[in-house]
Amino acid sequence: MIRNYIENANFEDTGFHYTLSLISGKHKMVILYCLMEFQVVRFNELKRYLKNISDKTLSTNLKELEADALIVRTEYPQIPPKVEYTLSERGKSLMAVLDQLCVWGENNRPET
Repeated sequence: MIRNYIENANFEDTGFHYTLSLISGKHKMVILYCLMEFQVVRFNELKRYLKNISDKTLSTNLKELEADALIVRTEYPQIPPKVEYTLSERGKSLMAVLDQLCVWGENNRPET
């Protein structure tokens, strides 16, 4: 009976898969965490926070997070250009999950 269920199950139809598709990758959860901690962040601040990330990779990740409605990009019409990133309401709703990952990590990381 269980075997039949597994054979007919499709991981791609699960909410877990959908959530992973939004936050998968090396940097997306770190970007979201940074926005959770610091609320309003500019591109170069994110780049310094993430350390070893190229402009292209950061830009791509930010565009994907914006397309998924997890962050808001605000561009100010000035010279030089000023762009700020914040969590959207949808992004804030994901923070309870991310916060629990942080709690788990704090409780389970090895002592140094």
